[in-house]
Amino acid sequence: MVNWILGDKFDTVYPHQGSIKLLWETKWKFCATKSVYPFHDGSLEDFEPVFQKLIADGINNADTDAYTEAFLPTATALEEEASKALNNGNLERAADLYRRAAVILRISRFPYISPSTRPETSIKRAAFERQKQVYLKAASLWNPIITEEVIPHTHRAGRDGAEIPLYIRVPEEASATNRVPVVLLMTGLDGYRPDNSQRSHEIINRGWATVIVEIPGTADSPADPADPESPDRLWSSVLDYMERRPEFDMSHVAAWGLSAGGFYAIRASCTHRERLVGSVAHGPGSHFVFSPEWLARANDHEYPFELTSAMAEKYGYENEQEFVKNAQKKFSLVETGVLDQDNCRLLMLNGVDDGVVPIEDCMEPLKHGGPKECRFFKNRVHMGYPDSLPVAYKWLESVLSPNMKEVKN
Repeated sequence: MVNWILGDKFDTVYPHQGSIKLLWETKWKFCATKSVYPFHDGSLEDFEPVFQKLIADGINNADTDAYTEAFLPTATALEEEASKALNNGNLERAADLYRRAAVILRISRFPYISPSTRPETSIKRAAFERQKQVYLKAASLWNPIITEEVIPHTHRAGRDGAEIPLYIRVPEEASATNRVPVVLLMTGLDGYRPDNSQRSHEIINRGWATVIVEIPGTADSPADPADPESPDRLWSSVLDYMERRPEFDMSHVAAWGLSAGGFYAIRASCTHRERLVGSVAHGPGSHFVFSPEWLARANDHEYPFELTSAMAEKYGYENEQEFVKNAQKKFSLVETGVLDQDNCRLLMLNGVDDGVVPIEDCMEPLKHGGPKECRFFKNRVHMGYPDSLPVAYKWLESVLSPNMKEVKN
């Protein structure tokens, strides 16, 4: 039995569980007010009436069509207003409204999109398809813009798909004679390609490019979710493509894995250590997150909705019971020996009070393989926000642009 650092909170059922009213009033309204995860880019005025309707109608289950449908009229109204602004030549307002519509659609399709879903049969997948379209309308008005590239999965094997969709943002000054460092963003369980505006702004402001890729078992990822080695093939195909971009400085590429993507950032720091100058694992799992003991309580903690069922599907299991029973032996970076390899520079960040991923999963890797760096944040939950972001950027500056002047977040 693990003596969890989370302490008594490990056995606590957090009050918002099962109540959209408490979720909104005790957690999400504050996030929407501050425009922080998962409401980054969003506006409180857009969300307040939607959640009041959900509360009034007693809709507490995000897996239902009724939950998603409650958001769609607001998204439509924002899109229509954005189109009018665009037609009137007000590009800045159009971009702002499209961005807000995309965030409404993001929350409507929470908490998880499986690659196996189709818009004809899944309202959440349909909302995600709309989100991508609206988001790219906003991003096409930014400077520099975000573009979508669909590349061949040249290292595919087994049940991998044939193509990899990427979002790419490159500084205007980048060229074959002025190559720039690159951050490879590995997304999470509920945050996908159109959910990283703020990070891409910060990355661009530092003169770096960014390539955003979804992790196996989520959104549009072609990687076989049931194959523990499919992410290795995924990153090889992406990095091969990046090498063909003349404006990318491939001697200065860092990975940044977010939440569930942090697991892949740790793995890539070992499997692709020769191709990465560094890797940030932000809120990562590595071993204990797959343990039956942790998973028995994971649904009770800070994650807003059902967690283990989404994780089970994400890792290619047909049911939650099989996932809980077998996932640790199959996917743990300790059990599979991945962590016993050497690694590139690796920074692990998380909050000590994380109830989604145990802080022990940032400590266990320190016992294996090469030296690693870490920073933990007391009294902070999953990802260690907001304290962890400045640390991540400062560390990335040290590995990608060690001589640059300090950039404030």
